[in-house]
Amino acid sequence: MLSPKRTKYQKYHKGRALKKKQNTQALSFGQFGLKSCCSWRLSAKTIEAVRRVITRQLKRQGKVWIRVFPDIPVTKKPAEVRMGKGKGSLSYWIARIAKGQLLFEIDGVSFQQANEAMRLAAHKLPFPVRLTADHSEGRLLAVKKKA
Repeated sequence: MLSPKRTKYQKYHKGRALKKKQNTQALSFGQFGLKSCCSWRLSAKTIEAVRRVITRQLKRQGKVWIRVFPDIPVTKKPAEVRMGKGKGSLSYWIARIAKGQLLFEIDGVSFQQANEAMRLAAHKLPFPVRLTADHSEGRLLAVKKKA
């Protein structure tokens, strides 16, 4: 799973949902992309599950880019522990997702293959996403409706 080698601080604040990011809305690497429709917190486990689904569906053809990285640690206290005694220990890593942010990009495959791979990937995600295509294709498909 993805996680940073080191961070400035061991524990972070939870933070809030991000506003739209301009630099993550356009396709940069591939011809097809998976774009979020709302702000969310995406765990490293989920990112890895989506990556595995996409590569398995494409039968290792083409190229897949992961445009998000889980760099924020989330802490959790053990079950049945009383309040107080400080913040819990690190449990997992998350990436903050802004509305309209590209999560994954694919290139080197046909539109049908990319559409099917992204449809299966959308089922792994806990929020609505849509498939976006390069302007040369001129297609835009909704992959997953409201959660």
